[in-house]
Amino acid sequence: MKFGGGLMEARKVPMKMHTRQAMIAYVFLSIPLLFFLGIRILPTVYAFIMSFSVQDADGFSIENYVRLLHDPIFWRSVWNTFLYLIITVPLQLVFGLLIALGIEQVTRFKWFYRIVFFLPYMTSIVAVSWVWRLMYDSNIGVLNQILKALHIPQQGWLSDPDQALFAVSAMLIWQMTGFAMLIFLAGLQAIPRQYYEAAEIDGASKWKSFWKITFPLLNPTILFLTVIGAIQSLQTFTQIVNLTGGSSGSIGGPLHSTSSIVVYMYKQGFRDYNMEYASAITVVLFIMIMIVTLIQLKVLNRNTDL
Repeated sequence: MKFGGGLMEARKVPMKMHTRQAMIAYVFLSIPLLFFLGIRILPTVYAFIMSFSVQDADGFSIENYVRLLHDPIFWRSVWNTFLYLIITVPLQLVFGLLIALGIEQVTRFKWFYRIVFFLPYMTSIVAVSWVWRLMYDSNIGVLNQILKALHIPQQGWLSDPDQALFAVSAMLIWQMTGFAMLIFLAGLQAIPRQYYEAAEIDGASKWKSFWKITFPLLNPTILFLTVIGAIQSLQTFTQIVNLTGGSSGSIGGPLHSTSSIVVYMYKQGFRDYNMEYASAITVVLFIMIMIVTLIQLKVLNRNTDL
């Protein structure tokens, strides 16, 4: 130690390497953490607090949730949302798996088929929705033109309350199948070839090999696609807005037959300017997504060891 001017200078102790690395890691992690807090957590907390207040009134209130219980349009939107989930997610998985299995059997130009089937998912949702809207058009739509050529009665598609939800679901399935196909391809390529070779030596058929080897080992892939697909279905919004909205239609129509929870929340918050009621709808949607996800993880998550 050296003494100078009545002050003691202590020799600096060098910082350990692992401590320095940890500090650098925390600095880099803090950036996405702050972004996540600012974009996700704080708005969620604010929406939860706002849901317990009433428009043009002060104080705590559960009036918004009581109103939800007696709101027939809200319950129609809930029913429609679960119909989207039940219709689209299983068919996305089935078609995606069938296409992936077919591509796996192809020996040449696999890259071409991957791109072709994945293009709908890569394309802008707005652009795709308007293409389908034109296809569904009752007067000039290509679908009705085909039916007319085949002497089959033309359909209302998006203008018929009994058909509109299924018309929207068809587009959702078409768009998301490519994503499921790509994830299934990754899952299929991760299965060791030795299992199939051993099954072939034992004389197992292709169907038995699929049922005893491929399907069980694809369980993590199926679980992932089911959870992601369910969350996307419960949050369906852009496709409905572009298929049913515009100058000639009401968003979620006709007669609320295609309205989802997110669409109804949007209409309450940004058309009717009742953000408190829209916040209550958002909280209910959050709880629904959490419950559906937990059920899927409980039911579908199982041991995949052969």
